[in-house]
Amino acid sequence: MTERRRAVVTGGAHRLGRAMALDLASRGWDVAIHYSSSEAGARAVVAEAEALGARAASVRADLLREDETATIIAEATEALGGPLSLLINNASIFENDLVETMTRESWDRSVETNLRAAVKLTQDFASQAPRAEIDGAGEPVARACIVNMIDQRVWKPTPFFLSYSVAKAGLMAFTRTSAQALAPHIRVNGIGPGPTLKGTRQSDEHFARQRAACVLGRGADAADIVQALRFILECKALTGQMLAIDGGQHLAWQTPDILMADE
Repeated sequence: MTERRRAVVTGGAHRLGRAMALDLASRGWDVAIHYSSSEAGARAVVAEAEALGARAASVRADLLREDETATIIAEATEALGGPLSLLINNASIFENDLVETMTRESWDRSVETNLRAAVKLTQDFASQAPRAEIDGAGEPVARACIVNMIDQRVWKPTPFFLSYSVAKAGLMAFTRTSAQALAPHIRVNGIGPGPTLKGTRQSDEHFARQRAACVLGRGADAADIVQALRFILECKALTGQMLAIDGGQHLAWQTPDILMADE
């Protein structure tokens, strides 16, 4: 009997986390949906995943509290009935602070949620992940993956969302270094979305302008992010990389330096 594949998706109750979790469920993965406060949303995703034939469960933890973060992998493993082979660090806090307005509290919220939680989860995941197997050519093939949701802005930084941006830059560095540390047993990669889903603070007009300003004249859709996830999982030679799924936003985003270039 083929061993079931099991995944945990942090922030899996809504938006891109939900899209990735349900795509995994549709392709034979059992999924644990992490949430902090969106219990109803998590339960809804669990029900949808089960309707697709997956074993699914919800796992609650506040990523600002390391003692709660430390329970996620163990609870997901128990709920799904075996070790996990995929961790998606998707949960994120996106707050707009600047050098002038940043506080210790805003900094800590971003770093704890966007970076430190991913580091802790990686440690816990690695301790239970399956070892690489040897293929017919005598070479190791990783049987476990970590996918970190980063941001295209690590390649095209701006002075806005300072704490968030610094934390995501740290997550990019951690993706590369942990890919080396965990090879050949675990592949570690990232996805860097651009304008994909409208934020709660955005108007429809602002979101449309943001997408139109990308090199391709459009941003991404949830389906594009899911397609990137599929590629990462299927490409056995890929590790330490971030795929920027952003319509080319990282190449020519209209940041303040560009906007003022003609003045």
